[in-house]
Amino acid sequence: MKIPDVGIVTAARILARTGDPTRFTNEAAFANYSGTAPVEVASADKQRHRLSRSGDRTLNSASHIVAVTQARTPSSDKYAYHQRKMAEGKTSREAMRCLKRQVAKRLWRTMREDAHCSSPVRASRA
Repeated sequence: MKIPDVGIVTAARILARTGDPTRFTNEAAFANYSGTAPVEVASADKQRHRLSRSGDRTLNSASHIVAVTQARTPSSDKYAYHQRKMAEGKTSREAMRCLKRQVAKRLWRTMREDAHCSSPVRASRA
């Protein structure tokens, strides 16, 4: 719940579906697992990305809730990120895809830090 716009229920859904965050080698592996990693789609001369249809749909839904809340809250730092992506010429859906990837990155880092701080080995040394 250190991340803005992540409530108790959303945090519980994320933690329940993720399990031990240390099992993911990096944030890209977590994004792939959660379905927030972009997939390249090519059609004729146009290269673009879309969200993966694979991955944990419940975890993807929780990430989507966080991303939408942050994109709609002007006081959030991710609001400015979303607006910047829109100004770059991305569609609303493309900007949301980028934002969901950033949310997944922050979720993974926060869960890794929390797991590292609360590990029994770390606590016994203190």
